[in-house]
Amino acid sequence: MATTVDFIELVCEQIKDIGNIRYKKMFCEYMVYINDKPILLVCDNTVFVKKLDTIAGKMQDATVGFPYSGAKEHYILDIDNSDFPCEIVRVSETVTPLPKPKKEN
Repeated sequence: MATTVDFIELVCEQIKDIGNIRYKKMFCEYMVYINDKPILLVCDNTVFVKKLDTIAGKMQDATVGFPYSGAKEHYILDIDNSDFPCEIVRVSETVTPLPKPKKEN
């Protein structure tokens, strides 16, 4: 089951006060960028956040899973309570680097 547009828009609405938010569709799923940094993967209407040391304590009771076959294990973020996801996204954004620019051929 692919992620619905309604769900990805709900995710973005829940974290709207964090910064500049955009999402990009990738193979029927989505990457959510905060201030141009890839922060959340949304697959099968489930929100995944990379396992980072800076959020490990806050996410210790979170369910974990794999966003797609071959991916590393991620935390599953409960997006329904906007305060907690905002806190996790805010911390993750501060330690996530901007993606490296693609080389032109």
